[in-house]
Amino acid sequence: MLGAIAGDVIGSVHEGTRTKTKDFPLLTAGSRFTDDTVLTVAVADSLLHGREYVDAFHDYFQEYPDAGYGSTFWLWASSRRREPYKSWGNGSAMRVSPVAYVGTTLDGVLAEARRTAEVTHDHEEGIRGAQAVAAAVFLARTGGTKEQIRQYIEERFDYFLDETLSELRPTYQFDASCQWSVPQSIIAFLESTGYEDAVRNAISLGGDADTMACIAGAIAEAYYGGVPAAIAEAVLARLDDRLRSVVREFREQYGMGLVPPAEPEAAADRPPD
Repeated sequence: MLGAIAGDVIGSVHEGTRTKTKDFPLLTAGSRFTDDTVLTVAVADSLLHGREYVDAFHDYFQEYPDAGYGSTFWLWASSRRREPYKSWGNGSAMRVSPVAYVGTTLDGVLAEARRTAEVTHDHEEGIRGAQAVAAAVFLARTGGTKEQIRQYIEERFDYFLDETLSELRPTYQFDASCQWSVPQSIIAFLESTGYEDAVRNAISLGGDADTMACIAGAIAEAYYGGVPAAIAEAVLARLDDRLRSVVREFREQYGMGLVPPAEPEAAADRPPD
């Protein structure tokens, strides 16, 4: 899940700027974690300690009320409502990546992804977005090729992944729905040459930058074998002690280590695409 968090932090300064290039400073003084990181950590905390997702989301919101949540989630969490609100927004997709490391089967991952989504995003599109991202991360971390990931996501979720970034970039605009941001984020991963390139691809579309980089980064981390050490260290330094401790515990529990190798993209056992 560190790949998701790093994508969020890198993308945070591009939110609302309509960045249409891959040529930008990767991390700046203003780069920070947002609600994408907070809720990803909340999911990880729930999985580690058997907490109800609704309770974790409420508690993390109370701890980080100014992290940049969508207005509907903010109202839901601030009033401690327990009923979902039929959202199809990409909030369900950006927070789901930890389930792909806990689950041992694809069916199990899909079922758990649904549970993380339904707490708030019980619309079929909100569930589909979360499941698609969780499936892509699971397939990537278990040796699936990019073509296998593409085919599965297209056939299982009816997402169209044949457009290229160069085709999408000129006209793509900010869209926080799952149906119009999750497929594009997956394409950003599919066209990438490494973790950093996947994040740059996602941001360069000029859309919901932090969330799309969060999604693409989650898949890229799994596929390329980690987040490059320099990025991982810089991002971890931007988390507070509470968030960092959950990330540490989750990575240690699921055999990922805290800071991955310096050049994870060079893993020799990656199957060819």
